[in-house]
Amino acid sequence: MRLHDLAPAPGSRKKRKKVGRGPGSGMGKTSTRGHKGLKARSGGSVRPGFEGGQMPIYRRLPKRGFFNIFKTNNAVLNVIDLDSFEDGATIDIDALREVGMVKGRRDGVKILGMGEITKKFILKNILVSKTAKEKIESTGGSIE
Repeated sequence: MRLHDLAPAPGSRKKRKKVGRGPGSGMGKTSTRGHKGLKARSGGSVRPGFEGGQMPIYRRLPKRGFFNIFKTNNAVLNVIDLDSFEDGATIDIDALREVGMVKGRRDGVKILGMGEITKKFILKNILVSKTAKEKIESTGGSIE
């Protein structure tokens, strides 16, 4: 097989219908659009969701639920997860991302109090629960 032997599969390529080329073509005058009506006019077609004047389905179905535009998407970690950092480390969102504890788009990080810690940490710009705060401060750490 050579390049000049290549051809599309039979029946896969169809000639475009040429409309509006006079009465002899069989596609003249109204050019396959019929007489009058919205679809016969230039730029005429119904919008998406239009059902011929019947109440469209997006209006017939009831609305459901509520979308809170103020909702924050925080990554949730436990105190025990911080034990992988060395003693006296300063932990912020960037440090947690480098280690791989926080992934994707997040508004912030919240530390919960599950587990025990033995090292002290300095937390910056991180939300902390009441029990986690007690555990961090009992080891000598601080929250800024």
